[in-house]
Amino acid sequence: MVQVSDKVKVEVEKKDAFLGIDIGSVSCKFVLMDTNGKVLTSVFLRNEGSPIDSAKVGMAELRNNIEDNPELKAYAIRCCGTTGSARYLTKAVVGGDLAKTEIIAHAVATQSMYPDVRTILEIGGQDSKIIILRDGIIVDFAMNSVCAAGTGSFLDHQARRLGIPIEEFGSYAVKSKNRASIAGRCTVFAESDMIHKQNAGYSKEDIIAGLCDSLVRNYLNNLSKGKDLDEPVVFQGGVSYNKGIVQAFERHLGCKVLVPKYNVLMGALGMAILVRDYYQEHEQETTFRGLKVADIEFETKAFNCGDCPNNCEIITCSLVEKDEVIARWGSRCGKWSEIL
Repeated sequence: MVQVSDKVKVEVEKKDAFLGIDIGSVSCKFVLMDTNGKVLTSVFLRNEGSPIDSAKVGMAELRNNIEDNPELKAYAIRCCGTTGSARYLTKAVVGGDLAKTEIIAHAVATQSMYPDVRTILEIGGQDSKIIILRDGIIVDFAMNSVCAAGTGSFLDHQARRLGIPIEEFGSYAVKSKNRASIAGRCTVFAESDMIHKQNAGYSKEDIIAGLCDSLVRNYLNNLSKGKDLDEPVVFQGGVSYNKGIVQAFERHLGCKVLVPKYNVLMGALGMAILVRDYYQEHEQETTFRGLKVADIEFETKAFNCGDCPNNCEIITCSLVEKDEVIARWGSRCGKWSEIL
């Protein structure tokens, strides 16, 4: 039997893990996934006022999840990707290897669960989107980031106004026996109409069911014109927790609407899948800064270049401790993008 000295350190090779981050206007999501596509742990948080703060808080919570779970300590993060409206800033902060649009990230995640998906409906905190796929390829999409009617923030507001926890909002809708007719083309008109129906004696159940119905009509009218919404149809994003909205979609589309297990994490999950494939193809050293990002100080600044008619607004992100610029973007002529 071979004796091993206490002074000899035997390093056990860690298993591969891949991190996807989705930071949008309302929430931030982190998904840590293994090579086989299994979600090891995840983080879902409301935004902390800025993408940098959100990334740091999310990283701190992810670090806590890993430190509290002995099984997760056996993994090393090999690659990291970002998506969402703040994907480029987040990529600079965490040292991400890849950044992709929400459309691509959501489609990749959905196809991993439903390979034959043809229509993806997504409604988040402040925007909504629709993605059309045929034979695994994105052939069309539409986004709505102008009108807030039907988004999570609007539904949160109405739930508070009615004195109902947002988690129970959809349950009220499915109890309705006689849906009220609510104007859904504008948040102002919708709220005004709801107040009118309350004063007229309609029950909360009927008003909420009517609101869900009108918001689905608004979504379809804005985003699905000229598009064939074929089955299978998958509905994701925070609003997909609302059973009333799910049922309203099923009534209007005349088919079953599927809600995935990780409905609010799909963007982050899609990025985890993308960076796993990227790592396996390239096998290059990651630029990921590690979980210590939670403790690093960053600073962003903006200035107008003015050296050409474009007058580009350049944003820089710097490491405060080293006074080092780690990223610049916003250059339309290419002058500043060539520096880093």
